Amino acid sequence: MHLTPLRQTRVLRTAIAAALLALAPFAHAAERITLKNGSTFDNCVRHIADGTNLRLFFRAESARGDDPDANYLDVPAASVASVEIVPDPPAPLSSPPSLLSSRSAAEGPASSLAASITPTIAEIHQLLTTSGAAHHIDVDLLASLMHAESAGNVKAVSRTGARGLMQLMPGTAAQLGVKDAFVPGQNVEGGTKYLDELLTRYHDDIALALAAYNAGPGAVDRYHGVPPFRETRAYVSRIIREFNARKSTLVAAK
Repeated sequence: MHLTPLRQTRVLRTAIAAALLALAPFAHAAERITLKNGSTFDNCVRHIADGTNLRLFFRAESARGDDPDANYLDVPAASVASVEIVPDPPAPLSSPPSLLSSRSAAEGPASSLAASITPTIAEIHQLLTTSGAAHHIDVDLLASLMHAESAGNVKAVSRTGARGLMQLMPGTAAQLGVKDAFVPGQNVEGGTKYLDELLTRYHDDIALALAAYNAGPGAVDRYHGVPPFRETRAYVSRIIREFNARKSTLVAAK
């Protein structure tokens, strides 16, 4: 299995995004963009060409009154595999006020906070870039791990209780100093710090570090390598493939 070098003193600052083929605008629809590296984005609303690059504009997900034209990414135009039109879903049925208030009270402050914080794709990328630079970990590795863990969903909760973008278990989050795993900045920093610790523990062996992130260091130590769990092996392979694909796309675009 080929591995692209992952640690570097100068962390690459590349966008986690795609190029978009020319497409006529459709009212009330988003575009699902699938990249050659396997990543997908469902909320591109328009684009403009700029030489060999495309500027992709994304739907604002937050309610903070941001300028919609400020939520964009400039990317090379060579990495798109396909583009599909995604019609807007029908509006959900309104819940009775009593049910909404009961649910909010039951979910508590963490869920309320998670619902109020929805960063844009560009903001998530900036979080990954900042944490990656602080820990000398390639941002493309972090992006590949995050995509496998949560697909960019800040409110993701696994069946085992892992939370947020980097899917931190409550005990691990507490050890890493993460007070609220649903706060994107805390979660990304905690996940990056944890991956840094694992890479150090396993002498920068990416496969072992990723296996430990998924199955725990105890399992890796017990089996003296990647554990023979189907889920863990698929997880490690998926992240390494995406990481190498991101690097190949970057090289091809130069």
